[in-house]
Amino acid sequence: MSKLNEQLAALKVIPVIAINDANDAAPLAKVLVENGMPCAEITFRTPAAAQAIRNMRDAYPKMLIGSGTVLTTEQVDQSIAAGVDFIVSPGFNPTTVKYCQQRGVTIIPGVNSPSLVEQAMEMGLQTLKFFPAEPSGGVSMLKALTAVYPVKFMPTGGVTANNVDQYLSIPAVLACGGTWMVPTNLVDNKQWDELAALVKAAVAIVNPD
Repeated sequence: MSKLNEQLAALKVIPVIAINDANDAAPLAKVLVENGMPCAEITFRTPAAAQAIRNMRDAYPKMLIGSGTVLTTEQVDQSIAAGVDFIVSPGFNPTTVKYCQQRGVTIIPGVNSPSLVEQAMEMGLQTLKFFPAEPSGGVSMLKALTAVYPVKFMPTGGVTANNVDQYLSIPAVLACGGTWMVPTNLVDNKQWDELAALVKAAVAIVNPD
């Protein structure tokens, strides 16, 4: 198993975060690190994404940080320049995948069908995002895919505190992407104590020991 896969499997949940103000990145990283979730997937759904990643990386050099919703090679370049450990895309775009491979950065592209899984495998990928997880058939669909294909999955999209355990019980699932512990409105309002409580609760759900 790759080092990244080991890190993802140890974390079990990756918070998927849209940051509107890059100045919120470092305090949010502090909340995540101090409450047992030293990782983040910062999505390129906002213009602040690249700077937010940079701020998070500067504040916590050892954090596991990925960029999400990466749709273009320009966003790949911005992600690498900002210091990401990996890149996540919502769909499977061979151009983006090839570019990441050329640049030497791991990409976890989104798939939700047998054909897409096979196309990804054809390009040498062994870790894929199952997205959007719940609308694509959820746990039963993912079980069907994992019964056939020898790849690892990171389901994202509709994963919540109520169903995350069902996804994590599938042996081929490394970790789940989730937004429920990092709601954008709480980040925007700098409600760090409320976020800390949500993060702590999420960690407790996936590590019940």
